[in-house]
Amino acid sequence: MKTGFIGLGNLGKALAERLMDEGYDLTVWNRTIKKADGLGADISVSPKEVAEKSDTIVLNLFDTDAVLDVFGMDGGLLDADLKGKTIIDTSTNHYKEVLEVYEIAEAEGFSYLEAPVLGSVVPAKKGMLVVVVSGDEPAFNEHKAFFDTIGRDVFYLREPGAASRMKVINNMLLGVFMTSIAEAVAFGEKAGLDKSDVIDVLSTGGGKSLVFDAKKQKLADEDFSAHFSASAIYKDLGYLQRLAEDVKMPLYTAGAAKELYAETFRRGLSEEDFSVVYKMFK
Repeated sequence: MKTGFIGLGNLGKALAERLMDEGYDLTVWNRTIKKADGLGADISVSPKEVAEKSDTIVLNLFDTDAVLDVFGMDGGLLDADLKGKTIIDTSTNHYKEVLEVYEIAEAEGFSYLEAPVLGSVVPAKKGMLVVVVSGDEPAFNEHKAFFDTIGRDVFYLREPGAASRMKVINNMLLGVFMTSIAEAVAFGEKAGLDKSDVIDVLSTGGGKSLVFDAKKQKLADEDFSAHFSASAIYKDLGYLQRLAEDVKMPLYTAGAAKELYAETFRRGLSEEDFSVVYKMFK
């Protein structure tokens, strides 16, 4: 089965590398095509060409605006015949706006699987992501092997939009954990403790978590090269707040985390890894 891949940001390229390593023959497109360097995939000149060469098309884009743009742009997916194809969208979408893609799928005769992934670059390269899928159940069953290739756990939530709601709720914890960890480390230093000791104790004590395990070396080295950017978590927390407005639910810790990530834009750090929030406490 021929597979297309659109979106080669930090996570997207890691996913594409995983698929290539597992024997997938990929045709790829990215706005900045230089990001495909070293991938070894067939490079297309447009999303339309990706669709024409592929039975299944995987998307990994920044947000729903980018997803809809890839469909509607000149040379976009809608310029190709999509009937009978499957589009697997691993982007983190807005929980309402993603429903527009389902409408496009119904009108154009393709299957759409909303499949945001939980995890970042390192687990993506190892096939250790968590995948939450909504959409067409026959298409989900047909592509189960694909999901097993990229994920250690796969959850199927049938209702359109459910996977996107679940993703931002998960990322609420991601943002809150990271800001709390960063604050605790910076506070320990301010209290006269050696940073390496603070990290060692917290990562095996009250801070023990997948988030701390993933980010403790970045905190130790203050190497904030992006795996998952501060701008991306800020976007996700913004989606989360809009969901909270819809259900009339106050978000106390998540609201504070979102504003800390807003500060990364003011300081010119928004495209660094989201662990850069540590610098907000220095």
